[in-house]
Amino acid sequence: MPTLNKLGTVKDTGPTTPRLSRLRIALTVFFALDGFVFAGWVVRIPAVKERTGASASTLGLALLGVSAGAVVTMMLTGRLCRRFGSHPATVVCGVLLSLSVALPPLTHSALTLGLVLLVFGAAYGGINVAMNSAAVDLVAALRRPVMPSFHAAFSLGGMLGAGLGGLVAGHLSPAWHLLALTVVGLAVTAAAGPTLLRHEAPTAAEPRTAPKSPAGRARGLVLVFGLIALCTAYGEGALADWGALHLQEDLDAHPGIAAAGYSCFALAMTVGRLSGTTLLERLGRTRTLVFGGATGAAGMLLGSLAPTAWAALLGFAVTGLGLANIFPVAVERAGALAGPTGVAAASTLGYGGMLLGPPMIGFMADWFSLPVALTSVAVLAGAASLIGFATRRSAVT
Repeated sequence: MPTLNKLGTVKDTGPTTPRLSRLRIALTVFFALDGFVFAGWVVRIPAVKERTGASASTLGLALLGVSAGAVVTMMLTGRLCRRFGSHPATVVCGVLLSLSVALPPLTHSALTLGLVLLVFGAAYGGINVAMNSAAVDLVAALRRPVMPSFHAAFSLGGMLGAGLGGLVAGHLSPAWHLLALTVVGLAVTAAAGPTLLRHEAPTAAEPRTAPKSPAGRARGLVLVFGLIALCTAYGEGALADWGALHLQEDLDAHPGIAAAGYSCFALAMTVGRLSGTTLLERLGRTRTLVFGGATGAAGMLLGSLAPTAWAALLGFAVTGLGLANIFPVAVERAGALAGPTGVAAASTLGYGGMLLGPPMIGFMADWFSLPVALTSVAVLAGAASLIGFATRRSAVT
């Protein structure tokens, strides 16, 4: 029987299947909402640039507001989750994300756009830490490696948000489009949020399988998993910004084919995450990390050095399959070791990798060539594989 805590909310006393199923559905909805809202904003960046009259360089500076707001907020959100709980933090950040996405089209200068994007980035970073922290607790209670399914929902939400955004771009102004995202976001939060607010984060019926580590050693392992997340997120950021350019300029692909490069990667990553739970149950975390990193490295070597566009597209797809489950596993293990603080640390490092990828590829492309620069994605994917193998006994099961 569930009991009430001093705040009057339901306190979970065991892994009651219907309750955990409802929590899993609610969290999946929030992951999908996050991807949907963020992708909806991304596809309207060109229209917002035109509205503000920003140059490419000033727009780039303004867009750093998203990154700065997210990175600053992630560690703070970890502390807030410890104090108030990851479920209320997820709902509050869902509201803030939905409200803040409507603000960019209302700005008229790059400066105000950058300030607004600080707020949007803070909400985006906050909800990522809060919902991943909630997911880590739920994974422990379910005693099944379902973390990839949540990240698959994020990927699916992003694909849906980008697709719908492209369809309405010619019919709705950015202001009306992003206001519609606000309405959708608030409605979804109102529908899924009460499930999280009614129940505390569940606790596992059995002790977690992760070994008990001294505090200092646990912090070190969290940083290791954050480094794994960084290595794989680096590739995602690099392919998002440079994949199409490589196909078009280095392999003479038609612009339509070039635009499909990241889509192949993202679709393969979504498919990989949808099958991630089954993969983890059969292979375990160590083999999933090692094989995933090795597959991603091989795929990116093909994608960057292939002589034809079609072979490169195949390489991008293989890379997506390889990298799909590494980030979710890394974040889940960091959370198992150190709770919301661990999730925040690993997420911050991972997000830093996504930010680091595009400019590093640009510098290396100037020094060498773009195909050679893209091989750095393969190098870091291989590094993630080696790190996962090296820490297999102490950190990964």
